[in-house]
Amino acid sequence: MLDRIRSLAREYHSDIMAHRRHLHAHPELSFQETETARYVAARLAAWGIEHRTGVAGTGVVALIQGSNFRKKTVALRADMDALPILEANEVSYKSRNEGVMHACGHDVHTSALLGATRILHELRDRFSGTVKCIFQPGEEKLPGGASLMIKAGVLESPRPAAIFGQHVHPPLRAGMVGFRPGVYMASADEIYVTVKGRGGHGAMPHECIDPVAMSAQILVALQQMVSRYADPTVPSVLTFGKINSVGGATNVIPNEVRLEGTFRTMDEKWRTEAHRRMKKIAESIAKSMGGACEFNVLKGYPVLHNHEALTARARDWAVQYLGAENVVDLPLRMTAEDFAYFSQAMPACFYRLGTGNPERGITSPVHTNTFDIDEAALETGMGLMAWLAVRELG
Repeated sequence: MLDRIRSLAREYHSDIMAHRRHLHAHPELSFQETETARYVAARLAAWGIEHRTGVAGTGVVALIQGSNFRKKTVALRADMDALPILEANEVSYKSRNEGVMHACGHDVHTSALLGATRILHELRDRFSGTVKCIFQPGEEKLPGGASLMIKAGVLESPRPAAIFGQHVHPPLRAGMVGFRPGVYMASADEIYVTVKGRGGHGAMPHECIDPVAMSAQILVALQQMVSRYADPTVPSVLTFGKINSVGGATNVIPNEVRLEGTFRTMDEKWRTEAHRRMKKIAESIAKSMGGACEFNVLKGYPVLHNHEALTARARDWAVQYLGAENVVDLPLRMTAEDFAYFSQAMPACFYRLGTGNPERGITSPVHTNTFDIDEAALETGMGLMAWLAVRELG
């Protein structure tokens, strides 16, 4: 089976590369993946693969049923949405939707899963059980397509015993993959703060209630909240990336200041406690200085936890497929992923797919306007996903 999957991955590589280039040239923003979903469904239909569309809007779900298909089900997931970025690459498959780009590699995820689906369909008489292939919308935007697909019942009828997902990783060369068991990626929350005072002439601050001064105190205090109250063994990041006054000038104290930031951590209990503490600190400082504060947290994706036993098995199977020299251990990441919702619902393994090639200058990070991949990674991505599914089915 191992050799056959490798052979099919090589055979289908040029075809899947063409699909990836089409998807890259026609990116769509989160929850707007209408044409992408139509394209995926058309490929599945052409290969004779059972599927349904319109799941949580633009989601597509395919089923590959092997012999004794009721025995066990394993799920594979890929996301389909793109980012609001103007592409700078000068390639034949450059984005034709100006200002929208597959800068996070979801075109790679989708095409690799298409390839894995095709391989599994070809080999369906050689394994027992069912593989559910989930093509998901909206990973880049809250509330996250994964949460909506779960609410729509994607993990039922049949219910998978485990789920795998992969993500492009430019620091790793194409042909390599990386794994990390246990807690792997952070939760991510958006913070919106409005500090209210009373504006006036900058030369007469005694007649005002200065929201700029209040905001400065709040920012410093909130950073100390992380350093003084967080368990130092639990990674936490609090970053404010935007400060705007409503009104104001060099000699005018504004009425309001608005702050926007992100809070990330690796522990759900501390996450909840931090929300409470931040709100209390900000409101108390504003009140003590004669003003007021509206502190709102838009709760984002949870902590992504890779099931220890499942991830250990997947790593071993990756070594079988690629060789030990092409499988590495990964560090923690403070970035977030809505695959975390799947990891909260069942045993899950989210791993990294190497896409870099320094000799060819393919090194740009994700979420940049020059991101691209060594397309040899597609052969690795589709083959390994198919192999993991077959091995987990047993």
